[in-house]
Amino acid sequence: MGRYDKYRILTNASDYYKPLREERGVKFIKQYETPKLLNPSRAVRRRITTTKHLWKYGDRLYNLANQYYSDPRYWWVIAWWNGYGTEADIQNGALLYIPLKLDAALTALGVS
Repeated sequence: MGRYDKYRILTNASDYYKPLREERGVKFIKQYETPKLLNPSRAVRRRITTTKHLWKYGDRLYNLANQYYSDPRYWWVIAWWNGYGTEADIQNGALLYIPLKLDAALTALGVS
C-alpha cells in the first residue's frame, strides 16, 4: 500500500507552474491530491505500541523507517508521529517514539 493510493490525481495548468510546464514541454502537470493527516489524540497514541529512539548526529528518518518498516518511504510516519516536519527540525538528543505497527499508525493518522 502506497502513501497516496486513495488520493486522486489532479491536473495542474496554473500560471504559477508555467515555466516548469514549458521546460518540460507539457500542457499540464499531474499531481496527487494533498492528503489530510490526523493528529491522533493521546488516548489513540497510547494504544499503539512504540519504541524509543534517541536522535543522534548522522541519524536519518528514512533509515529508521527502513529498519522498523522495511520501507524507507515511510519516514514521514515517524516524523509526523513525533511532530517534526523533516529531520532538519530534530535536535541531537531528542527522544523519538516509533510506532511498531505501521498499519496501526497509518490508521491513527487517517491514511488507511
